Amino acid sequence: MRRVKKRWQQSGKILQVKKIRYQSKKENKTLRKKSALHRLAMSEKIAYLKKIGRMPEEKGYNKK
Repeated sequence: MRRVKKRWQQSGKILQVKKIRYQSKKENKTLRKKSALHRLAMSEKIAYLKKIGRMPEEKGYNKK
């Protein structure tokens, strides 16, 4: 077991794994566009519902 561990350490694999452990992959271009369009549509829908009085407006202290 020690020999294997030493070889991994010398090859730099352990360091590489520790560096990228918590990084997530970037979304591709189509997914970013799709989510942006979804956000835009939802914000327009919420604005419309607030305008016609179907959705209560948020209080100032509750907003972030």
